[in-house]
Amino acid sequence: MKVLLQHLAHTRSGDKGNTSNIAVFAYEPAFYALLKDQLTAPRFKAFYRGAITGSVTRYEMDNIHALNFVANGALGGGVSRSLCLDNYGKALASAVLGFEIEVPEALASRLAGKAVLAAA
Repeated sequence: MKVLLQHLAHTRSGDKGNTSNIAVFAYEPAFYALLKDQLTAPRFKAFYRGAITGSVTRYEMDNIHALNFVANGALGGGVSRSLCLDNYGKALASAVLGFEIEVPEALASRLAGKAVLAAA
């Protein structure tokens, strides 16, 4: 089944210049394995449909069940230079919670919130 990332993890963000830093923290270790497998740097960048113009680097933080993405060219030239106010790091971090993750049926009862489940 496919569910939104928001049912498996939460995010934190920061921005500096034209670079956004987005961390995705799994709610539990079983979810982290799914994130590592499915939320790759190329898929992360593609999710934003061209809003990120530079490279995306993913760092794995196994000890805290988190992935950290550094997205270059993500803020329209930088927060103070951009007319696109919605591209701050916080908006990008919130948006990725809509990323779809394939979750095995066995983990369905452990998802956070009222996940609307869809067959894959």
